[in-house]
Amino acid sequence: IRLGRRIYDNLRKAMGFIFAVHVPIAGLALLPLAFGLPTLLGPVHIAFLEMVIDPACSLVFEAQREEDDVMRRPPRDPQEPLFSWGLIAWGLTQGAVAFALVAGVYLYALQRPMPVDEVRTLGFFCLVTAIVVLIFANRSFSASLASAFRQPGPALMAVLLGVPFMLALLLAWPQARALFRLGPMHLHDLAVMLSVAALLLLILETIKWIAARMA
Repeated sequence: IRLGRRIYDNLRKAMGFIFAVHVPIAGLALLPLAFGLPTLLGPVHIAFLEMVIDPACSLVFEAQREEDDVMRRPPRDPQEPLFSWGLIAWGLTQGAVAFALVAGVYLYALQRPMPVDEVRTLGFFCLVTAIVVLIFANRSFSASLASAFRQPGPALMAVLLGVPFMLALLLAWPQARALFRLGPMHLHDLAVMLSVAALLLLILETIKWIAARMA
């Protein structure tokens, strides 16, 4: 029973993450086209993001430990759908918040005297960081952030170490940087990227805390 509930929870977490993460990707791909702005995401960027998303779902969520209350819950309704409307709403909320923050950084950067390739770098890196935050937000149905960090596991550690390495490789490898049409990354850009990640995590954890109190 414990194993079955763990597998069921992890399937729902992975599905919620997939639903959430594609909202900012789709939004940031369509936003420049709709308003005639410089392109932020091209096919190569989306392919790179899928290389991060798929391993995150197949490794991190499938290996996620069970919730602390997994054996204290009443039996679920056998007719309850795996992908419920509540899970869809939660996924849309996460994606919308991530999209709003990254799009805000992108639009603000366009107003500053920055080359387009540097704007693309900042926006793309903020999006990748937001995806990592969405992994943490979906690792636990609990409103406690500490529960999501407990026993991170090798799969999550591989993602946390691999993502910065891949981003650094994109900047350091001239051919890859040209393929992705990226510019240099400055210290203030790094500060903005980390601030977006921290703010996104704070907002999502606050929403989870409020939802838990209202349940």
